[in-house]
Amino acid sequence: MIIFSRFRATVLEYYRKNKRDFPWRETKNLYRILVSEIMLQQTQTSRVVKKYKTFLKKFPSFKSLAEAPLGEVLREWQGLGYNRRALNLKKTAEIIMKEYKGRVPKDPVVLEKLPGIGPYTAQAIATFAWNTSHVFIETNIRTVFIHFFFQNRRKKVDDREILSLIKKTLNPVRTKDPTAVGSTSNGAGPREWYYALMDYGVMLKKENGNLNTKSKHYTKQ
Repeated sequence: MIIFSRFRATVLEYYRKNKRDFPWRETKNLYRILVSEIMLQQTQTSRVVKKYKTFLKKFPSFKSLAEAPLGEVLREWQGLGYNRRALNLKKTAEIIMKEYKGRVPKDPVVLEKLPGIGPYTAQAIATFAWNTSHVFIETNIRTVFIHFFFQNRRKKVDDREILSLIKKTLNPVRTKDPTAVGSTSNGAGPREWYYALMDYGVMLKKENGNLNTKSKHYTKQ
């Protein structure tokens, strides 16, 4: 079994040299983070980047989105597909303005109750917005863990096994030696660690094909 600190060091070293730049990674604005996560559901990042910028220009806040006519929201959403996501996003904005006074709930359990926000999206929003430790999985993250920890597995890998490993690798190893691999001084917080996993997963897919076929939860798109 690969030592977790060495695993983290490998992924983070790649990320620091090859990290992808996306506008939603450069903000701590809760509205913008939530919008990006809804847009990224089942949609490639290359399609989201341009639409994300124009959507935010048209609707820069929960208030503006909540008050906008649905037709305008759907027109601005064109090109992303799955229009129900736009409808849910508008409903979410309305709820946040009415019930939470314009503030995004910090608890993923509460976030999950908002329209169109499932377990993954709720945990991701909480992680990226507040840089707090929450365990979640998506296709690129799954790819990384299958590659490092289940290369020789013959039977399909269950996400529960991967989620357990994600939890163990989520935070830097605590050590008194600041130069040690994976120490808190040179490690990454939850937000950056997940970005690193996603970017490493994209690279693995390009080099090794779709490792997600080894997952119990794989379905051909």
